[in-house]
Amino acid sequence: MFGSTDGMPKAMVSEEAEGKLTNLSSMLDLGTDDEPVNVLMGYNLGNPTWSADVKLATFVEWSEIANDPDKGDIAQRRLDPNHAKSFAGFMLKGLINAAKVRRRLQGKPIPQIYSGIQDRLGTKPYCALQPVVANIRAIDPNNPSIRAERGMTKTGETVGFKVFMPRTYRWWVVDGQHRRYGGEMLMDWLKEVTRTGRYPGRGGIIELKGEVSEDEMLVWVEALECARTFATIKIEFHLGLGIDQERQLFHDLNNLGKKINVSQATEFDQGNPINNFVRVVLEEGIGIAVTERDTKDWAKDDGSMLRKDLAAINSIAFLNKTNARTATPLVVAERQEDIARLWEAISALPGFGEDKAKLKTVAAQPVVLKALAKLTFDLLYSNRRPENGREHFDRLVANLADTNFNHANPMWRYYEMSEEERSDLEIEGLADFLPDEGLITPESNRDLGAFQGGVMRFGAKHNDIYPILGDMIRWKMDLPNRHSTADRSDADTKSHGFPADGTSCRFSYGGKDYHGKIVNGLLVVEGYGDGFKSFSAASHAVTQTSRNGWLDWHLQDMTGAWVLADEWRKEIT
Repeated sequence: MFGSTDGMPKAMVSEEAEGKLTNLSSMLDLGTDDEPVNVLMGYNLGNPTWSADVKLATFVEWSEIANDPDKGDIAQRRLDPNHAKSFAGFMLKGLINAAKVRRRLQGKPIPQIYSGIQDRLGTKPYCALQPVVANIRAIDPNNPSIRAERGMTKTGETVGFKVFMPRTYRWWVVDGQHRRYGGEMLMDWLKEVTRTGRYPGRGGIIELKGEVSEDEMLVWVEALECARTFATIKIEFHLGLGIDQERQLFHDLNNLGKKINVSQATEFDQGNPINNFVRVVLEEGIGIAVTERDTKDWAKDDGSMLRKDLAAINSIAFLNKTNARTATPLVVAERQEDIARLWEAISALPGFGEDKAKLKTVAAQPVVLKALAKLTFDLLYSNRRPENGREHFDRLVANLADTNFNHANPMWRYYEMSEEERSDLEIEGLADFLPDEGLITPESNRDLGAFQGGVMRFGAKHNDIYPILGDMIRWKMDLPNRHSTADRSDADTKSHGFPADGTSCRFSYGGKDYHGKIVNGLLVVEGYGDGFKSFSAASHAVTQTSRNGWLDWHLQDMTGAWVLADEWRKEIT
């Protein structure tokens, strides 16, 4: 390419330099470590800014996050690795889409494996990231000292600049640290998968395990290429901001915006498999009416359900969680037939879905449906499910109306009754199915709601109420008693409340991940002895500080997703 001399490559020197001696200074001048970046000049509310589209890999390489005191002044909040991981999974879907787009532009066919992987990860009709905001501290906008070339049309109109950015000029992320760290996690995952031919055993950004097939490897190699050469993210660069200015900008960008309404977010997010289940199976298939506006006056209730309530109810049924964020297409696909059967039984209940439904049946109240969802999960998918759980579930959906969801059913009012009223034969044995055998203790919330005017209106603290309603339904339908010693696993009887043996645990601290596992009722952390009786004790051993371990450790549930220990504790109580 560059000619040859006696069969050897010819040295790449200019005609002017040929035959001349070169000193060290001129040798250094020959090379450059600058990165060309095409930018548009702007003035955001009067402040000079650059806007650029940068390759994802370049952004990860050049940017820094100002939340590490060892690297300088802090201008960011604490990093949430789980939030960043969700971004990594989202960006992976985007890179697969980018690889398909690039193939179309190149006139190449798109192999079927692309659709197969997208089906497993969950498809979205559109993928894009909001712009990142960064500050280049090393540039003084009042005294610029950076090389740039102006891009102009034939008529002399400026269309942008090519800025040659020295590698010593770091991009300090002001808004987008989780996108940035998610991008780093994504690049590391793609490099490991393409290098080893195996999916990571743990800590992966998606729930794929084992060997990578030849077809799958094609997708991951092209996704990695797209991250380096094709897929971009947009960055707004602010120039020369001080720490106080960075902090103010961080506050304004993160605190002045208005969050989207939950029901609207659920309606618009077509990439979440539980939201898709609500729309396709419940709304279009079974015919459950959905609304975005809550009706406070039950006399005006038209029988429709809030979309956000449906998302929460189905999240419990599919995942035993109160939100759908961690739902994966594989889990939803495996379980949707069962959950659809539950909804078919619910929709057949007298009064459900009709005008004034909430006045006709307590089953129209979301907290009661959450109780049924929790029962479904416990019978079919829980690690503690009974061996004949499916038989119990079949009987539940086949005879659901036998529960008697009328407002007048006395079991709903158990905690409002006197001791004499509780001795009524109609609710005999119910106390055995309730927490603390029906006793009201100072540390527990047993305020389920109020019965007035012939209407049982349950309270707003759903997480406290629906497990107890589930216990009442268990008693009525003769299902296993979750408080019975014979029906509980050894893990349930541990005073420290650990999950089942074999559960994987993880704690991120000081930029390092600490891994553990529940063994014989103890948390055994790699490299830290025989085990700990509490999460807090394990956190203390790792950090040498006093901490609430429930807020430190994450547990891996049966779907492979990681959940905060404190959230797990709340969901099982």
